[in-house]
Amino acid sequence: MCAFLELYCTQPLLPLLAHIFHASKTGVSLTVSAATLGVAISAPVFGALTERLPRKRVIVVSIIGVSLPTLLAATATSLGQLIFWRFLQGILLPGIVAVVVTYIGEEWPADRVALIMSFYVSGTALGGFLGRVTSGMLAEAFNWRVSFLTLGAVSLAGAAAVAAWLPHGHRRVRMTTPGGALPAFPYQVQGLFRNRRLVATFAVGFNVLFSLVGVFTWITFHLSAAPFLLSTTALSSLFFVYLIGLVVTPAAGYLITRVGLRAGIGGAIVCSMAGVLLTLAPSLTVVILGLTLLSSGVFVAQTASQSHLRVAAPPGTRVTAAGLYLTCYYLGGTAAGVVPGFFWGLGKWPACVAFIVAMQAVALTIALAGWRVPKADEDRTFVPATVQNP
Repeated sequence: MCAFLELYCTQPLLPLLAHIFHASKTGVSLTVSAATLGVAISAPVFGALTERLPRKRVIVVSIIGVSLPTLLAATATSLGQLIFWRFLQGILLPGIVAVVVTYIGEEWPADRVALIMSFYVSGTALGGFLGRVTSGMLAEAFNWRVSFLTLGAVSLAGAAAVAAWLPHGHRRVRMTTPGGALPAFPYQVQGLFRNRRLVATFAVGFNVLFSLVGVFTWITFHLSAAPFLLSTTALSSLFFVYLIGLVVTPAAGYLITRVGLRAGIGGAIVCSMAGVLLTLAPSLTVVILGLTLLSSGVFVAQTASQSHLRVAAPPGTRVTAAGLYLTCYYLGGTAAGVVPGFFWGLGKWPACVAFIVAMQAVALTIALAGWRVPKADEDRTFVPATVQNP
């Protein structure tokens, strides 16, 4: 929850920021893309470095680290300064998310990873919801600076809670080279990119976040214009649909343990595609239903993808694999904050929807093809941490 309080907090503020800073839609959307770009750049570095460090210590220090530029963002006097602080937030974020994903894979039995991962993803959904709703409501009631001050303070409190409650890991697996030393970062990356299933997972991750950020960033401009004319508070209220994900994702995590990761990712992406298409409706009720289906599908897809990382990555390289996954995942979010602007210029929201659905279709194809394994391996989808999958 702490990790995602700030990451997307400017999404409901975009029309307001465009007015305050006299900036273009694409210009203010960089307040979203800068944060996700920071994650994409630093994720593999954090992965390589924290392979050697205590998991809990890295998580707590990173939460504190993300809180500081959040507080400093409230001091920004220009759009450029705000974008800089948002970028720094993203740089520090992988110390939380990459390590937590690996921590889950190490500390729970293999047959429960997908279920536990679904609870983690629900926590990220709660954080994303609280960050967006809080920022929008505080910005309208007071000003946008109060939004950043509040989120930074809450994040610091969260760091204290994690420091007090999170147990130290006890089931960590280390991989060494024949000489006894931990493998160097380039060695690890080279080996991971030879893994077909991992490469497919990285590509799916790119597309999964692309659809979520693309829709929730650019639909704010669509819904703030006629005939909807939603206010900043109303736009932030759209993220109440994330609460549905808090219920759907754990239930889906349990289902994935029964039907398998490949079937789970396929169903999740199809659900997301249907949701994006529903946002074309002239009815706000139908649009909200579409956003609900989209976000729920993305949360389930994220659960399946992160669980698949644990299966496909060899022991001792899982933080590095998680870091590379985050790089691809947040590159998708970065592109989604900017690239749909070209299609907005061509045909506004309908053109954006057509492009995003096409990207989702690509993700579905990659998942179904890239995650296919022989029956013997499929029966061992959930295996002990000491077993290395091909």
